[in-house]
Amino acid sequence: MTYLHNIGSYFLMIIEMFRKPTKWSVMKKLVFKDIDDLIIGSIGIVAFISFFVGGVVAIQTALNISNPLIPKSLVGFATRQSIVLEFGPTFISIIMAGKVGSFITSSIGTMRVTEQIDALEVMGINSLNYLVFPKFISMLLYPFVISIAMFLGIFGGLVASVYGGFSSLDDYITGIQLDFDPFHVTYAFIKTTVFAFVLATIPSFHGFYMKGGALEVGKASTTSFVWTSVVIILINYLLTQMMLS
Repeated sequence: MTYLHNIGSYFLMIIEMFRKPTKWSVMKKLVFKDIDDLIIGSIGIVAFISFFVGGVVAIQTALNISNPLIPKSLVGFATRQSIVLEFGPTFISIIMAGKVGSFITSSIGTMRVTEQIDALEVMGINSLNYLVFPKFISMLLYPFVISIAMFLGIFGGLVASVYGGFSSLDDYITGIQLDFDPFHVTYAFIKTTVFAFVLATIPSFHGFYMKGGALEVGKASTTSFVWTSVVIILINYLLTQMMLS
């Protein structure tokens, strides 16, 4: 029953988030601050991980091609497919559940502990719209982060393949272009947009409705990471089944 209660509270929170909006002059500052914290602040770690994981995928693919009849262009093809279909949208989103999700939960949870949320409600402000809606708007730029992750992942594979002697530049580029389906990119960005909504709302839910003191803020951050990751994996399975099968 606790799970059903939390699911119901989550959807009620989403509905309440859009009611009684905060003045745009105030909301604009909150949105720009969240863009800086959630999006721009995440580009560095996303770029670092994407570049080196792309290189690892390319190296592992090359090392598992022992048959001389298999073309070297398969390295670029396998790297592109891995990065675009799964690594970019899904793996990065799980990493972001730890970085962005924990930040959102701890920041809102701290406001709950210090009774700042109660003060907002006493002043007649819709605290859910004031706190959660800017994060939802800022996360609409999340596909931009994933596009950087895709580019750097494929580029990292190119660097590792060429300078590691596993494939020539021409073979790698031929593999990237081989049997390219533009719908795969569309599928990746659809997943990314859905994941962005999950990353903005589930951590906010755990932070907003937490109870207790400073210790419980840490527990809420851990719980939000776990449930955000679980939901991302489940949605990933459902969207893949619906869109690619």
